[in-house]
Order: sequence, then structure tokens, then C-alpha cells
Amino acid sequence: MRIAIVSDIHGNRTAFEAVLADLRQTSPDLILHGGDLADGGASPAEIVDRIRDLGWQGVVGNTDEMLFKPESLTEFAKRSPQMQPLLAVIQEMAAATCEALGEERLAWLSSLPRTQIHGPMALVHASPESRWRAPTHTASDAELESVYSPLGQPIAIYAHIHRAYVRSVSGTGMIVANTGSVSLSYDGDRRAAYLLLDDSQPSIRRVEYDVDREIKALAVCGLPHADWVAKMLDSASPQMP
Repeated sequence: MRIAIVSDIHGNRTAFEAVLADLRQTSPDLILHGGDLADGGASPAEIVDRIRDLGWQGVVGNTDEMLFKPESLTEFAKRSPQMQPLLAVIQEMAAATCEALGEERLAWLSSLPRTQIHGPMALVHASPESRWRAPTHTASDAELESVYSPLGQPIAIYAHIHRAYVRSVSGTGMIVANTGSVSLSYDGDRRAAYLLLDDSQPSIRRVEYDVDREIKALAVCGLPHADWVAKMLDSASPQMP
């Protein structure tokens, strides 16, 4: 069975359409989403509507949660000093995204589960215990085992960190993989990323898309601090507002 996992779209319609075209080529039997669908892009409502129309199952991400439960962001920021300079900016962007989505779409986001299990694979957005904290791509095998073995599956997939990788965890027989992100890549590669699980063998797909077109869409969409998002799309790396 071939399963695709598409995550961290962040309202980027241009990248999403390119990934959909690639999915028509790879022809998976099942497509799941890993959360973080709407916030931080020019087309939040369009992305949510498209995911729903496609009927993809998935999990809730941290930026999904902060839209329908704003206190989750402030609670995380209290425990994360590095978030303090960004808090007001993220809140302004989230408020605009909530307005664009409307109550019914927000209710749908709030209904998403925390975990998806299909065969030997378990999917979470960040970790089993948190939608906000996850191991980095440089995490040790011991950390990966500690965080993801509670899922009880030999293949653990997560998203959140915007850096795709596949790791065999030494001495455990477990594979941990990160999907990467459709939008806002942090690894210096501007292409969209998603994960393809082919007969339990995970691999990363990278998909070219017109980044400059999406930057132009951001410039006219009315999203507060869209220039910050544009800088991250252009550089494929984290930036300060």
C-alpha cells in the first residue's frame, strides 16, 4: 500500500496545487494530512475547503489549534522565551486567518484528531504528547525512541519542524520520519515537500512550485505581516519579522 502524507500547507495555494499535481503522478492509495493547514498564507479558506472536498483524513497541528483555541499559543509562549518577540505578530496573523476562515471551518479544524494509525504507521503533528513540541532533525536515536515509541507502531511520522528526514532508530526496529512542509521550508530548499510511504518504506518527495507567484499573492491578500512570510518563503529558512 502506498500512503502519502502532506503537511504544513500554511495557506499556500500555489505550493499545494503543485503537490496535488505530483500526487497524481505518484498515485497513492491513501493521502493523509499532518496539520497546520491554514495559518500563515494567502489562501487559508481555500486550503481548508480543498482538503475537505478531497476527503483527506489527518491530524490537528499547533497552528490549527491556536486558531480555534488562542490560549494554546499564549500558554506555549509562556514556557518558551524565544517566542516572546514573535507573540504579537503571530496573534495578529492568527486573528486575520480566523476571520477569513469563519466559525464553521474553525469548528472543523477543532474536530481533527491528534493521531492517525494506518497499518504499521502512526502519524502525529509534532509528538504524541504535544502539538507544539517535537524533536529536531538532529535529535538522537534515544530521544526519538523516547518520544515516539509510545505510539506503539514501527513507523512514526511527524511534521511541525519544516525539515524532512527519514531515520532508522538504532536497536529498535523503528523508523521515524518527518514529512517536511508544503510551505515555509526551513532547510534552504524552496521546494514543497511531502512524504511517500511505499510498502512501509518512507521517502521524501520535493516538488518545484512558483514561489514568486505565491509571494505576489501574499502581497495583495491583506494578511498582516505578509512580508515576513514572504521572506521565509524566499529564503526557505526561519526569519525574524
